[in-house]
Amino acid sequence: MQKPRALTIAGSDSGGGAGIQADLKTFTVLDTYGMSVLTALTAQNTLGVHGIHPVPAPFVAAQLNAVLDDIGADAVKTGMLMNAEVVATVAQCLQAHAVRNLVVDPVMVAKSGDRLLLPDAVQAVREQLIPLAAIVTPNTEEAAILAGMDEVVNPDDMKRAAERIVALGARSVLVKGGHLGGVTSDDLWFDGDTFHSLPAPRHNNRHTHGTGCTLSAALTALLAHGVAPLEAVQGAKYFISGAIAAAYPIGHGIGPVNHLWQRGETNG
Repeated sequence: MQKPRALTIAGSDSGGGAGIQADLKTFTVLDTYGMSVLTALTAQNTLGVHGIHPVPAPFVAAQLNAVLDDIGADAVKTGMLMNAEVVATVAQCLQAHAVRNLVVDPVMVAKSGDRLLLPDAVQAVREQLIPLAAIVTPNTEEAAILAGMDEVVNPDDMKRAAERIVALGARSVLVKGGHLGGVTSDDLWFDGDTFHSLPAPRHNNRHTHGTGCTLSAALTALLAHGVAPLEAVQGAKYFISGAIAAAYPIGHGIGPVNHLWQRGETNG
């Protein structure tokens, strides 16, 4: 019996905590056959991004077509896309292959503050990629940019941003509230008709590198298994909450979440 297939289109994190590496770890833990298309190489560790080498758009297309022509994918996610040419190339390939279960993680800035999406690419994401998405997963800063708002700093702002992002063509959006602070980390899902609040306890753990990548990868894996969107969002939220709680120090900066927490690894 064939395993569900999940494809990540993203950058490589040489430190292993985010990007392609985090996605493939998550796919594997969630019993999904993982595939990858690299959009950029980064020289990266827990202290920050020390260099970025973009992959040329034609080679991004070559990777995508090689995977989808032969193996196919039950769900696909995008992460770091870097520039407008790559965004356009990815969108065109996904349309050509009629990809239905697309999770768009609009990665713009790393936790270290390094920019991972050039300004000229933001409009391309809004116009070409989001209309193809089953679910978009921005944090509050990314949601504000995509929605054309000055800021997203409270639950009402999250609702307005969600409505505007769905209006761009996405079938649903998960606005992540982790950057807002407070005793809980509350996300908001909207499918164009109904809002669902997804609260979770906030863990006192600074090792959160790769949080967004891991959440969107878990969501992609669950969609590949045929889980309905809202249930997939809830399952992905549960997975990342556990991964943050069980994270432990690696390196000298902000360590990664623990992708293997369900297999018995704990922090410390």
